[in-house]
This record gives sequence, structure tokens and C-alpha cells, in this order.
Amino acid sequence: MSDTPPVPVRWAGQESGPDQDALDGRWNDVSHWMRPGTLQLSALPPLSLYVHLPWCLKKCPYCDFNSHEWGGAGGSGDLPEARYLDALRADLEMSLPLIWGRPVHSVFIGGGTPSLFSPAGVDRLLADIRALVRLDADAEITLEANPGTFETNRFKAFRDAGVTRLSIGVQSFNDAHLSALGRVHDRRQALAAVEEAARSFDTFNLDVMYALPGQTVDDCREDIRTALAFAPPHVSIYHLTLEPNTYFAKFPPSLPPEDDAWDMLDLITATTGAAGLERYEVSAYARPGHRCWHNLNYWQFGDYLGIGAGAHSKLSFAHRVMRAIRVREPRLYMDRSLAGSALARVEDVPRRSLPFEFMLNALRLRDGFVLQQFCERTGMPLSSIEPALIEAVEQGLLQREGPTVRPTVRGFDFLSDLQALFLAD
Repeated sequence: MSDTPPVPVRWAGQESGPDQDALDGRWNDVSHWMRPGTLQLSALPPLSLYVHLPWCLKKCPYCDFNSHEWGGAGGSGDLPEARYLDALRADLEMSLPLIWGRPVHSVFIGGGTPSLFSPAGVDRLLADIRALVRLDADAEITLEANPGTFETNRFKAFRDAGVTRLSIGVQSFNDAHLSALGRVHDRRQALAAVEEAARSFDTFNLDVMYALPGQTVDDCREDIRTALAFAPPHVSIYHLTLEPNTYFAKFPPSLPPEDDAWDMLDLITATTGAAGLERYEVSAYARPGHRCWHNLNYWQFGDYLGIGAGAHSKLSFAHRVMRAIRVREPRLYMDRSLAGSALARVEDVPRRSLPFEFMLNALRLRDGFVLQQFCERTGMPLSSIEPALIEAVEQGLLQREGPTVRPTVRGFDFLSDLQALFLAD
């Protein structure tokens, strides 16, 4: 999955889950979510739509997203594209009461590898979305794509279908490192895909990773140099991490020393800055006018409706913030969605969790946030975070300038320590 997805949240009681019939009945009952509560939201935040297409040609050993190999585990023949699109439409239709009348400012089609779907399928998906929701005329519509599914003119066909922004999971331009990461493409395919994206789209993103098995600082320099040679408007650059429940977590590869990883990050920040890209978020670098609006909405604690297998939602109401998640397994998702609801879990976000959830996102931004935005997006008073703000400033992790709060250079480097100050006692 490219760019930065919303952070999954484990809810109280998540392991057992509520009764399914009661859950389905509560999900789109607006009166249930509009009942009195402890929060006071003065206005609703912007709304985005996330669409999850869960299949990949091959599961990467570092990936902990809800992705499923097509062709393995019983898969054969063509993707069930039409049925899955039917399920997505049914899912969106069931969700409409919760977002009725609200404009949708961006759509992000993630995965998995969404570019496995045909341009005609993507065209149908976007037509269904336009028919059902108030999609802004200039909405940002992102599609994730991998070089391993690249065909000449395929990217242009996605653009003609209505996609405005492509996000390409390159990860590296080094064949040895691509092999170590389990990618299905090689350097040649990566170069061809980026070149085609640059011809077809005014704005696109390249996903690149560093601190890879066997990677040196010079190797990292060459990857960044190659990426920047295409003058990308946006680059997302991630440190490889060994996530739980992945192949790499079970069989860890040998990674570069920590000091080398820090040197790589310093190199990345300096090189991208010299090329005219600003590091506006921990892992995101963009030219002026090309920041990812969809991800900014996540980081500013905006709302998002997620449809598709395993998709997460976060929706706000006058007195509460709700999260929901769809069932993860694609075939079960299709069956359940077409039968009336594909929900797995839904619940209010506990009041005590909101300060940390807000900061987990907002403090990733170099520019930080305006204090009033905390009140507007959480429905809580500033007094609920004032002690943590004071401590963060005293530790040199945060700076306050009038109504604005932003991480210091030290705070950006030790972001987890800064965010942890806002955890509930």
C-alpha cells in the first residue's frame, strides 16, 4: 500500500466483537450516532473516501496490510472484478445515511495492488462513486499501482477513467534489493513505469524504501538520485520496519546498522530538499501544490469512509467519533456486503483515547496544527492536553507559536516519544 494509510486502532472489546445483527442495525442508524454524548464538535471535518482492492500478484515479506495473493490459496483464473465492484457499490449504498449531504474531497484506491483491476473496472468504480456521493468536481482521486502490473498505455487508461493521481510502489531501483524485498518487478520495469506515469499524469507519487537488507548509504543515494531524475511531484520514503505477523518478522533479514539508517535519512532529506521537494510530513516530500490532500486529511484528523475488504472508517458526529472496520477476507466481504452488511466491528472512539489519536496523526506534520483544530476535530477542550503540551515544550520536543503547535527538529526525530506524552494515563 502506497503513501500513508490511516493508523488502525484496537478498540476495547475488539477480540470478542458485538452481536452481528445488533452491529448491522446500529451501523447506519443516524439517530444512534446523533444521540447525546460527552463530546461537543462544533463542525464536521472534511470527508474522504478510501476504497480497498485487496489482491496482489505476490505477498511481500514485509507487508502487514490486508492483501491477498491472487492465484494462491485457492485463487485461479481471472479476478472476481465484477462481483467485487458490485460488493463495493452495495457497501457504499449501505453507508450513505451516515454521510448524507457531505461533500467528498478525495478518493484513494489502495490495496493490495489496485492496478490489477482493469481500467474499465476502475472507470465503473468511479462512476458508481459519482452516482452515489457528492464528489467534488476537482476531487483528488489516487490509484496505487505497481510496476509489476505495468503495461504500456495502461496508466493513460486509468487517467482517462478519472484517476487524477497515481502512486507507484517502486520501493527501489536496485535489482538485488527488489529481490530481497520479494517484489515482482525489476529495475527495468520500474524505470519504464515511472517514465509512463510522468507522461500520463500531472501529479504522481513514488514510494521508495530505505534501510533495506544489504543496502549501503551509497546504494540509497543511487536510488534517490534515480527517483529524482524523473522530477516526481511527490515522493513517499519509508524506513523498512519488521512488522508483526509478516514473513520478515518470523525470519528477520540482516538490516543496515542504525547509524547507517540515520545517515540515509539525512541524505534523503538533503537531496530531496535540493531538488525542490519539501519534507512536509515524516515520510512525505512534495513540490509546491502537490501535497497529497487525501493523506493530509488523515493527518489532520479528518473523516474517512472506508469500503472494501478490511477497510477502516472514522466518522464524526455532533457528540461522538465512530470507527468501523469491514471483514478482511475478500470472498467473505463480497458475500456479506451483497447480503446487506460487511461490517466486522463498529464502536465509539473512547473520549480518553482521542488526544493520543489526534496527536498520533497531527504531529507527523512538519507544520504541526492550530490548537483550535484539536477542539474542532475531537470535541474536547484544550485543558485536556495542556499538561502534555507543557511537558513536551519543556523536553524540547514541541514549540508553541501563538495558536500553532509544531514538533521541533528533535521532536520530529523522536516522534514516538513526543506522541507518547499524550497517551491516556
